[in-house]
Amino acid sequence: MKRIAIVTDSNSGISQAEAQRLGISVLPMPFTIDGELYFEDLTISQEEFYQRLEAGAAISTSQPAPGDVTDLWDKLLQSYDQVVHIPMSSGLSGSCQSARTLAMEYGGRVEVVDNQRISVTLWQAVMDAMVLRGQGLDAREIREELEARRAQSSIYICVETLKYLRKGGRITPAAAALGTVLNVKPVLQIQGGKLDAYAKVRGKKAARQAMIDAIRKDMETRFPKEWADGSLQLEAAYSGNPEEAKDWKKELRKAFGTKRVDMAPLPLSVACHIGRGALAVACSVAVG
Repeated sequence: MKRIAIVTDSNSGISQAEAQRLGISVLPMPFTIDGELYFEDLTISQEEFYQRLEAGAAISTSQPAPGDVTDLWDKLLQSYDQVVHIPMSSGLSGSCQSARTLAMEYGGRVEVVDNQRISVTLWQAVMDAMVLRGQGLDAREIREELEARRAQSSIYICVETLKYLRKGGRITPAAAALGTVLNVKPVLQIQGGKLDAYAKVRGKKAARQAMIDAIRKDMETRFPKEWADGSLQLEAAYSGNPEEAKDWKKELRKAFGTKRVDMAPLPLSVACHIGRGALAVACSVAVG
């Protein structure tokens, strides 16, 4: 059986400490803040990031440098036969296509997965890759299996403030001003690699209920068999509001009658577009 290394990036929400525990590698995503380069979970913490964001710092996201990617692969291939690299969705970043281009020079020893995941659903894809590796699949077979499952997940995100959506040009200044006055909380969705509007509701309580209703609809219409047999994983995420997130996790457990709800911070590449205070719920079909 081939020795296969698994790589993802920090858009999975997997910390460096957790990566070490799992025996995988996580590429930190780079950020430029007021002209200075930072790396998620290495040279900047979540809390420091939100403080800089709220202070009005100029923040831009970037892809990992090609040399950092290939240096990691080269190091791993000294001990492993193959690498499975699982970056964030190609629909949300160019880092996936960049990695695929780099992998062409490795003669099949590196397989780059585009299963259109991010945050907790990308985390689940990493766990699935570990299961598939344990079942004896090689890197190409793992990639093919994960990509065949790309539509088997959903994410819904409730945004606390419209400030960053306006700043990023996703809504107009007039709509942001009106929404703030009316306490409008947009609910966004990520399916198929796109970040789209799902609903607009008044107040955080209504937004939380809208997300619960959305996931329940997915369970009933898209994943009824998987929810019934236990292979559908319920997940949650948050941006800089851990205490509220604990309450959100309790609400999800009660709403769906389950003790297990996997929780992780939203990656900073998402947080920079939505700000502090967001909550998310997601589901992913796990490999059996």
